Amino acid sequence: MGLAADAQWLFGMTVTIVGSQLGDEGKGGIVDVFSEEADIVVRYQGGDNAGHTVVHGGVEYRLSLVPSGAVRGKIGVLGNGCVVNPRTLFDELDSLRERGLDPDVRVAKRAHVILPYHRILDGVEEAAKSDSELEAGTTGRGIGPAYEDKAGRRGIRIGDLLSPEDLRDKLEYVVPQKRALASDVFGVELGEAFDIDAIYEEYSAFGERLSTENMTVNAGNFIDSRMADGALVMFEGAQGTAIDIDHGIYPYVTSSNPSSGYAATGSGIGVSVVGRGEVIGVVKAYLSRVGTGPLPTELSGELAEYIREEGGEFGTVTGRPRRIGWLDVPMLRHAARVNGFTGLAINHLDVLAGLEEVKVGHSYDYRGDELFTMPPTTERWGDCDPNYRRFDGWDDVDWRAVADAGYDAIPVNARAYLDYLAAELDTPVLTVGVGPNRGETIIRRDPFEA
Repeated sequence: MGLAADAQWLFGMTVTIVGSQLGDEGKGGIVDVFSEEADIVVRYQGGDNAGHTVVHGGVEYRLSLVPSGAVRGKIGVLGNGCVVNPRTLFDELDSLRERGLDPDVRVAKRAHVILPYHRILDGVEEAAKSDSELEAGTTGRGIGPAYEDKAGRRGIRIGDLLSPEDLRDKLEYVVPQKRALASDVFGVELGEAFDIDAIYEEYSAFGERLSTENMTVNAGNFIDSRMADGALVMFEGAQGTAIDIDHGIYPYVTSSNPSSGYAATGSGIGVSVVGRGEVIGVVKAYLSRVGTGPLPTELSGELAEYIREEGGEFGTVTGRPRRIGWLDVPMLRHAARVNGFTGLAINHLDVLAGLEEVKVGHSYDYRGDELFTMPPTTERWGDCDPNYRRFDGWDDVDWRAVADAGYDAIPVNARAYLDYLAAELDTPVLTVGVGPNRGETIIRRDPFEA
């Protein structure tokens, strides 16, 4: 074995957790299950539009910004690919501390900041689209406008909050632009969200707290130095591949890249390092989403309502009822290719229990042609009709007992469903979620032990 190979073995390994659908797949629970072995959990994109629910010891923790590993006491990092609302960050940290936890969260100095005017503009822009087919169903938390400012080179970064002089200079440059946009284009009544002095006072105080609590880091250097000492790192994606801004159903997408390639870009760790690790695709056993846009396998009526209620399909952040559909396998094939999955985590298998028949959209019919993956444009995807595969249903059982007994205790018809997915995606099933609690996830293989 050469020196380069020896170095790889000494260097810490990575596991990347990615949503394979439209978000809401249960990624937070999978991060919680596998992060027992991890030393660091890194969020590499998104902001407080993410909704991660972790259940530990019968206690439910709803997180939107703090990495899910915080419940296990792991070091959490918000990477440079994130957009950070300091209000949300400190509210979540204070809430976790009140509940007896001691989260250790570091924030990349290169991460961009969500300012009050971003939230206002997010709401008015979405409202302006509400009568058209362009409404994306945003959470209204300022994510999109913050990423727009990042791309437009007028964003404010976490590092700027640490320097009052720099913060003041940048606010004086950008806030007048936002005031003009809000007032002249959207007719918004201006308030403190567009007041330089008010923003400066609040956000310089956030910078002081970040500094006092020693929370800010050069994320890439921080992670790399820990990995050089053998640390195990988990990258936690938010949202899902089908709403990736480059690879998703544009324009009904999020404003960042949830796919695995961005784990490198959004953290400052090289693609060769991330690529040596495992990439786990999280799959909900059916389909759900919040927002508008096509959904070829969408269900309606009593069946949709039954699955929605059984699965608790209401947005963690928004509380909005999610749309429901049968599993869309072309969508999963697309996600497997984009992300390079090495393993699957299938969640909510128990929700489908008791149905006489379970369907999956195996392929699409597009004007007489059979398609096995998502077409490149959303308009074409919306014209696709699903070709269904049918599976015999499985009984509702004592799922906690099944989890304790292991994979072979899963009802045989449900295992046939899982075997089909593994075969179609040419990827092994590593875990099966049969309930919301940590102990209700069947682990076939731990990716950190590969």
